[in-house]
Amino acid sequence: MKYYFFFICLLILPDVHFGQNQELEKIINEYQDFQKKQNDDDEDAPGVSVEVYEKRAVFYENILAKLSNISISTLKNQDLINYELLNFILEDKIANIKFQNYIVPLNAEGGWYSGLPTSMDRRQFRDTADYRKYIDDLQDFQKIAHDNMLLMTKGMNDGRTLPRALMGNCRNMVAAQVVENIEDSRFYEPFKNIPDDFTPLEKEELIKEGKIRVHAVNLIYEMFLKFLDEKYIPKSNPQIGIIAQPSGRDIYEQRVRYFTTLNMTPEEVYEIGKKEVARIKKEMEAIIEEVGFKGSFAEFLEFLRTDEQFYAKTPEEILKEASYISKKIDGLLPKYFGKLPRNSYGVQPVPAAIAPTYTSGRYSGGSLKNGRAGNYWVNTTKLDSRPLYALPSLTLHEAVPGHHLQISLAQEMEDLPDFRKQTYLSAFGEGWALYTEWLGEEMGIYTTPYERFGKLTYEMWRACRLVVDPGMHVFGMGRQEAIDFMSSNTALSIHECTTEIDRYIGWPGQAVSYKIGELKIRELRKMAEDQLGDEFNIREFHDLVLSNGAVPLFVLERMVKEWLAEKG
Repeated sequence: MKYYFFFICLLILPDVHFGQNQELEKIINEYQDFQKKQNDDDEDAPGVSVEVYEKRAVFYENILAKLSNISISTLKNQDLINYELLNFILEDKIANIKFQNYIVPLNAEGGWYSGLPTSMDRRQFRDTADYRKYIDDLQDFQKIAHDNMLLMTKGMNDGRTLPRALMGNCRNMVAAQVVENIEDSRFYEPFKNIPDDFTPLEKEELIKEGKIRVHAVNLIYEMFLKFLDEKYIPKSNPQIGIIAQPSGRDIYEQRVRYFTTLNMTPEEVYEIGKKEVARIKKEMEAIIEEVGFKGSFAEFLEFLRTDEQFYAKTPEEILKEASYISKKIDGLLPKYFGKLPRNSYGVQPVPAAIAPTYTSGRYSGGSLKNGRAGNYWVNTTKLDSRPLYALPSLTLHEAVPGHHLQISLAQEMEDLPDFRKQTYLSAFGEGWALYTEWLGEEMGIYTTPYERFGKLTYEMWRACRLVVDPGMHVFGMGRQEAIDFMSSNTALSIHECTTEIDRYIGWPGQAVSYKIGELKIRELRKMAEDQLGDEFNIREFHDLVLSNGAVPLFVLERMVKEWLAEKG
């Protein structure tokens, strides 16, 4: 569904040779060295500014110019993919800096201020090194807050802000971090539970320093809350669409091209969305007839939203059901995939700090190198808005064969530059995950008409995005109008429709990537089936699609066509 939005450090391995073209390899190493230095600098002295971004833009433009001097006609195989992907990434980075998107470092689900509380559920406190790293992070947060508030101030002055409709969630999350007594802060919890094998002196010193650092963080959240109430929120844009902000139309067009990885216009996306909504609606109506429901489409949706049989009663129940479905799918994977990842995954609740305004589920990436499994997050709050009939689709998408399988295979690729292993493109990653929801029917994962309707609800959800995202950001659709469009066409709860629409408002263009990617992968599969007939092998096709990590859709199409040509 919505892959957990994250930034991963790029680690350069200079002794690995990943192509035939030495000039291209030299450029890639230069790019990766720069990215590694940026990440090292962020760890040592985290901070952002207009000057920092402008210096990055100069570097990216220089690398792009060097790339343009290489004749693309001379490149083959991995060299060609390396070239095209790096070129695509650089053009996007330059565009983001050109449009100064960094002066709005917030979205509907959080931003720079939510990283610290969100990380608390993932941190381990086993030894003094863990505590020292945590104390350093608490100290670094002061610099992060200072710099980002300066960027937000520039955004206010330039007419670029997060829309006012989303500021309530932001303010609530910030306010939740402010406490009167430092020992009541969630950031102080690790100092209450120092392991018994620490010496009394170690405990005393950590507690003393912990109180100082947590107190400072508490003051920052107090200051930021005041900044929001007195300055930012009053000046935030009352319009939800990016088109209402400076260069809004140009920004949105660029985001659509990036998130679809195709040269598509908002108008083209909008028209495809309307056609897909109409097609899926007919399939949904057929299931309503199949189950013998006597009533309208809207009444059937209300039945699904309110009947207790479709909802878990406890967090443990929904987590157990998600775990059962996950293991059921695990047992079928070898039938559909020749290559599977080495890393495992778990089923965990969405972190408490973000759960109330979060979506139903998401994937949080792991690292075999760092001994960390991937995690399929399931939201255990507001259980009356998390229908069990939608859980098979959610599990296919977020765990396997969706995000965990695709991302882990990409991380485990060998003899490729690291930027390839760590790149995540929504059109590919989310398109693949949505394709696996469709594949779930072929795999036999949906066992009831209601689960099949849940699958169609999720597909309809992604089709609706093609309508509401450009609708809100370009064509003047209002927030409530978008919520009503989503709720009248899907069985998603009103709460989830609302949180989803808010997510699209705060992240222009990203939501259109899912359906566009899925349609392209299904189109390429049909092409292969038509050309190969009885010789079509589903395992071979899936392994091919996943063989090069996340690639732009135009690269994927070329890969499939070359594969078919080789097969004659």
